[in-house]
Amino acid sequence: MSNLSSNVFNGFVNGYLHDHNEKKQNIFRVLMFPWLAHGHISPFLELAKKLANSKHFIVYLCSTTVNLISVKKKLNDENFSSSIKFVELHLEESTILPSCFHTTNGLPPHLMDNLKEAFNNSKENFKNILDVLKPDLLIYDSIQPWAAVAAKENYIPSVDFITCSTVMTCFCYHLFKNPQGKGNDFPFIDTIHYRSYEKDYLDNLIACAENQHIKKESCIECIDMSSDIVLIKGMKDVESKYCDYLSKMCGKEILLVGPLVQEPNQDDANSDIIKWLDKKSEKSTIFVSFGSEYFLTEEEREAIAYGLELITKVNFVWVVRFPKDTKGNGIKLEYALPNGFLTRVGDRGLVVEGWAPQTKILEHPSIGGFVSHCGWSSIMESMKYGVPIIAMPMHLDQPVNARLVEEVGIGIEIIRSDNGRLIKETIAEVIDKVVIKEEGRFVREKVKIMSEKIALNGDEEMDVVVKELVKLCIMWKISKINGSSPGACKFTKKFLV
Repeated sequence: MSNLSSNVFNGFVNGYLHDHNEKKQNIFRVLMFPWLAHGHISPFLELAKKLANSKHFIVYLCSTTVNLISVKKKLNDENFSSSIKFVELHLEESTILPSCFHTTNGLPPHLMDNLKEAFNNSKENFKNILDVLKPDLLIYDSIQPWAAVAAKENYIPSVDFITCSTVMTCFCYHLFKNPQGKGNDFPFIDTIHYRSYEKDYLDNLIACAENQHIKKESCIECIDMSSDIVLIKGMKDVESKYCDYLSKMCGKEILLVGPLVQEPNQDDANSDIIKWLDKKSEKSTIFVSFGSEYFLTEEEREAIAYGLELITKVNFVWVVRFPKDTKGNGIKLEYALPNGFLTRVGDRGLVVEGWAPQTKILEHPSIGGFVSHCGWSSIMESMKYGVPIIAMPMHLDQPVNARLVEEVGIGIEIIRSDNGRLIKETIAEVIDKVVIKEEGRFVREKVKIMSEKIALNGDEEMDVVVKELVKLCIMWKISKINGSSPGACKFTKKFLV
């Protein structure tokens, strides 16, 4: 290492890793750029909080105006005003896609392609943000490889942050690198697979894997473009073997950042839902919710409703969501449920339209189970609060996540009929097993152990993540000063311990 490199290197080490009390300590500026979905923005925001708390980073969170309004509300009562800032990404507005639909939250399904197109068309706007902000690091989402390209053009290191599970990422990466195997040669195929009635989802993945154009714009490309490391929301206790296999395939260090569960808003303690739960006995109630972006079909709503009617010894809170049209109109709740359903279940059930404080509900002592679509954030929340899962995957990565839930032992999946239909009797049977019956005791005990581990580990994963991100930024700083490639400075990492 040259004298110049050595002096610069030692200065960065002293400034970033050793002298935490130095008032003039330099801080890295990180631009975080999630996809426009709540299930992506929320973990990006939680990661932003962790990075800001480390005192090594100032975070700039970039999204559309409608999403940032929601994010700002969440941070109103938290002391992050000086360390987390917001950057607006402007998308093209049209009569088909007004600015209120520059988010997936409540987006009518038929407009999803329009939103993706508008997002991709914002590349130049994003490049302008990079030019003006000149961050030290970009942390980008797995749906926009063009963000990493723009960062590279500006000589900015970029890291892919994957908000879905490692197991799904691992499965997809294997499939995209080995499309000829159709997924059958995946090393963990005995437990991680799509069922026969989910064949369409697998066929779609295989088609994408075989299409070279799609491969170049896929989440796999995002992993390949990530600088040295890849961040994934998750825990080694749950996905260790998938983490190791993914690292072997992509040749990068896979860092799990922990569950990143948003803390419950204490103001929600006064909500009508929580007051209703306060009247129920311990572990007597289930929470039924399918995320902010999936809308149940009429057939699914009916099967779930009749299934909930059959479980006479269990109470339930059911969140039902409907897509809105451009005028904000949607299906009326009273017309969406079977005739007389609300009267028949009486005080045993509470049906809520639109939104509910999920983390506040899951931490409530009366909750004994979670009927979930198995979105990754929902699984993490269930584990944190020790709530066993009744898995009812709907699409995308959810079937694979549901298989993991069973493999880990924190839940039981509701198996559908051969043609993919939900069966009311099966719904009731699995709920009874998970919440009440002796044969479901192992699930209740396992998820309790997981919850205790999460509490015990604290921010153990994040400590490693912060150190590695600092190392990455230092290497790029040094290489920029020397006029060399970042790879030429990789040997300096061994000194940063």
